[in-house]
Amino acid sequence: MGSTADKIKGAANEAIGKAKQGVGEATGSDQLKGEGAIQEAKGHGQKAVGNAKEAAKEAVNKAAELANRKL
Repeated sequence: MGSTADKIKGAANEAIGKAKQGVGEATGSDQLKGEGAIQEAKGHGQKAVGNAKEAAKEAVNKAAELANRKL
């Protein structure tokens, strides 16, 4: 999966997790609040993976560009 897809899925999981937590608060459901917190944390992780992939790709591209200049 590409960095953009990871970031999009992460953002979606964060939003759904926050919504679940809100519904859990409104209904008094500790289970739903917990599920929401877990899903939100999963989203944070997915976005971090996407950011890391993007940074790695940029570093490789920059290294390749510098290598090509020296040839």
